[in-house]
Amino acid sequence: MILVLGGLWIGQNVNLLPADASANAPVYDELFRVLFSIGTILFIGIVGLVIFSLIRFRRRPSQRGDGLAIEGNLPLEIFWTAVPAIVVLFVGLYSYDIYDRMGGMTPLNHGMDHSAPMHDPSPPDENGERVWGGIGTSSIQAKDGGAIAAVPIEVTAMQFAFLFRYPQGDFISGELHVPAGKPVSLRMEAKDVIHAFWVPEFRLKQDVIPGQPTVLNFTPTRPGTYPIVCAELCGPYHGGMRSSVVVDDPESYEAWFNANNTLEVADA
Repeated sequence: MILVLGGLWIGQNVNLLPADASANAPVYDELFRVLFSIGTILFIGIVGLVIFSLIRFRRRPSQRGDGLAIEGNLPLEIFWTAVPAIVVLFVGLYSYDIYDRMGGMTPLNHGMDHSAPMHDPSPPDENGERVWGGIGTSSIQAKDGGAIAAVPIEVTAMQFAFLFRYPQGDFISGELHVPAGKPVSLRMEAKDVIHAFWVPEFRLKQDVIPGQPTVLNFTPTRPGTYPIVCAELCGPYHGGMRSSVVVDDPESYEAWFNANNTLEVADA
């Protein structure tokens, strides 16, 4: 009981994760705390048993012969087979539930209209392309009951940089800017090899594949600047393929967007 309670306390009170900055992060953190608790219990229990055995059953100076010949113990073997099987089954079912709550089982929209209803991702879109797996939904519920459509952004990954295009303003940025509290839908494609878009503070990572656009939907919640890391080995300068995502409050995002909006400049 002390071992289990101690492991649960450590799992709930020792935080090894960075700040949570998206709506998905607290859901993912639930799973991490459960896994950390289970891992702590197993680590302390196994290491403690090994240390106890080394001390308790060490060879004494007066002992000259071999130790006792101990045969197999069927109840013990059943126990140490059944317990890990139950733990693995629990973790698998709980992980599936967390992934579903994060939106990982939601079919993705295969077209460019990010505010349209979600559809099966398998048919090609109007450009003859297929848009594959992702996570999250493309809209959130507003306080008045309506839906807030996602901010569409196109992400291009190449050796060794990320480029972000804002189709509503027809401009490209080397730094991703998103508004806090509003859903964002990234349509991502690679120009050369497989890359991966990863923001640790969002607890989200999505592969970026040549010829197979992928979608990542999320809602940022905490204003700040966070690193974007390529988490797929993509070449000799893979370690330097980094950018930043800036989560602005809605007013600051609007000001930044208007300052870079080339469509408004062209209309003027």
